[in-house]
Amino acid sequence: QVQLVESGGGLVQPGGSLRLSCAASGSMFRLNAMGWYRQVPGKQRELVATVTSGGNLNYADSVKGRFTISRDNAKNTVYLQMSSLKADDTAVYYCYVDSNLRRYWGQGTQVTVSS
Repeated sequence: QVQLVESGGGLVQPGGSLRLSCAASGSMFRLNAMGWYRQVPGKQRELVATVTSGGNLNYADSVKGRFTISRDNAKNTVYLQMSSLKADDTAVYYCYVDSNLRRYWGQGTQVTVSS
C-alpha cells in the first residue's frame, strides 16, 4: 500500500501564491507519473498537472504559465507551485501517484482564492 499526505492548501487573495506538497510513503516498487487534479462541488474532477518519471510535464490550459509542477524523487514528493491565483482556482486539490500498477490518491486539500 501507498499513502499520500498532502499539505499547503489554504486561503489566499487573488493574485497570490501557494505551494502544495504531496509526500508518498509505503510499499512502492517504483513511482511512475505523479500529479494533481482538482474538483469543485458538483463538477467532475479535472486534471491540473502531471509529471512523469522521466520528467515530462503536462498542464491544463487553464493553469499554463501560472502553475509549476515538480517532483523530488529522493523524497517521493510532488509539488505544485501556484501563482497568479484566481477565484476560478478555488477547489479541492488531490494529488496522485501511479505505482504498483495502480493509482493512489491523496486525501485532498482545500484551496480558496478570495479577497
